Amino acid sequence: MRRIGRIIGRSDDMLIIRGVNVFPSQIEELMVKDPRLSPHYLLVVSRVDRLDELEVRVEPRTTLTAAQAHQLANELRHKIKEWVGVTAAVTPVPPGSIERVSVGKARRVIDNRPKVRSSGVQGVQGVQEAQIDIARLISPSGQ
Repeated sequence: MRRIGRIIGRSDDMLIIRGVNVFPSQIEELMVKDPRLSPHYLLVVSRVDRLDELEVRVEPRTTLTAAQAHQLANELRHKIKEWVGVTAAVTPVPPGSIERVSVGKARRVIDNRPKVRSSGVQGVQGVQEAQIDIARLISPSGQ
């Protein structure tokens, strides 16, 4: 894992994945160094069983065989873990399939995590789960 170094991105672009600060520019930097990849990518963040997951969708410059795509994904996954410090699923997608923006800022991140209210509880489902957890704690039988 890397030490804290120079400033690497804007704080408003930062994602926190499993306690690790991730800047999209860090992922982009790794991709630009690989001549097989185009500069177009998409970060998809989701939450599975209370843990954040990061998927990096990348576009190769040319169409790859299944074996080449698998090798590329493994190499980039390892580089991201080494450079950024977070495990990510890497998915190569067909060339030209990631949206291009001609005007304005490109949308590089899709955050599918549930929105947390200011109270820290996630909607009605979260309230019900919290009530059940509290009931279990105060119930003498533990049920």
